[in-house]
Amino acid sequence: MIVRNIDHPEVVQTRYIAHGGAAACMLLDRRSLEGLLFFAHAVLKPGKEIEAHIDPYEEVYYLLSGRGVMMVGDGRQEVTAGDAIWLPCGVPHSLMNNGDEDCVILVAAAGLTRTILPVLK
Repeated sequence: MIVRNIDHPEVVQTRYIAHGGAAACMLLDRRSLEGLLFFAHAVLKPGKEIEAHIDPYEEVYYLLSGRGVMMVGDGRQEVTAGDAIWLPCGVPHSLMNNGDEDCVILVAAAGLTRTILPVLK
């Protein structure tokens, strides 16, 4: 069992600014995960934006609190606490906090699995 708190020294060491906007940290990453690439926590302040970018893996953003405008490819949609947003591999995406409170986000990322399962016919 691995348990990480946001204030755990190993988590604190991973703090960074994600794509120009959100204060983020890795709760769990490839050092301890088997299938996921990482599981992160991010805080996007009002008026700030996670700038448009492309990742070489798929992600899911889950909004714990706050709201914003999510862009995925050519689509834009208002999102709010309780929303999960799937971000396909290789598709540009961004998130703008257009609210008046912090937008708190959990991010899970996954790449290729370690084993390829045979296709069932």
